[in-house]
Amino acid sequence: GKISIASKMTVETADDLSIAYTPGVAAVSMAIFNDKSESYNLTNRANMVAVVSDGSAVLGLGNVGPEAAMPVMEGKSILFKGLADIDAIPICLGTQDAAESIQTVRYLAPTFGGINLEDIAAPRCFEIEDSLQDLGIPVFHDDQHGTSIAVLAAIINAIELTGKKVADAKFVFCGAGAGGIASTKLLLDHGAKNVILVDSTGIIDRSRTDLTPVKTSMLDTTNPDNLKGSLADAMRGADVFVGLAVADTVMPQMVSSMAKDSI
Repeated sequence: GKISIASKMTVETADDLSIAYTPGVAAVSMAIFNDKSESYNLTNRANMVAVVSDGSAVLGLGNVGPEAAMPVMEGKSILFKGLADIDAIPICLGTQDAAESIQTVRYLAPTFGGINLEDIAAPRCFEIEDSLQDLGIPVFHDDQHGTSIAVLAAIINAIELTGKKVADAKFVFCGAGAGGIASTKLLLDHGAKNVILVDSTGIIDRSRTDLTPVKTSMLDTTNPDNLKGSLADAMRGADVFVGLAVADTVMPQMVSSMAKDSI
């Protein structure tokens, strides 16, 4: 394992023990009982995040389950601590049912100051995150928003180097899962007008009857010309290609078909 729990105080005497535990701790408990917001001041809650996964979409490994997800969640906990000095606890759920995951996080919420959802497959991840926004603490799905922030930052810089404008460029996203959907939404908020989403079947267009509700809703703001076909068709004349799917899907001739100074 990569993580452990360390005490902030020493417990070497009976007096130390009476402060850390009973009877002294009772006064702290009653203070929180009288004002639950004191849990942020009198415990470590304000600096503690739960890193929650069901193991259904772990890195590029896929659905490996909760036990195999634990090393990744431990790694994410290390990043929280090393980069921001936030204490993070990995929690890998033994369910891939959205309702059960939602309820479990609700039960856990009083312990934490924030929830980091991690490596949960689409479209379930959208429902879980949306349903937990009323917890009163931040709930963030890293595969959506962590990815989209990094993608947008890269696009902003690359577009500036080419002298193009976001509003005029044609963007193609290969991958319409958590990262692809969230990155598209953030890019649209930044002013993009022409974004094409491509999944494992092909371009997401208005004639397809196999789309999930989330993918269908994306057609309100993407593929303005209702382009149809394959990834190769989507990439023809594109200014920017973003790959958020499996490897080895893009061939050299697809890149050659893109616009001048393509990204």
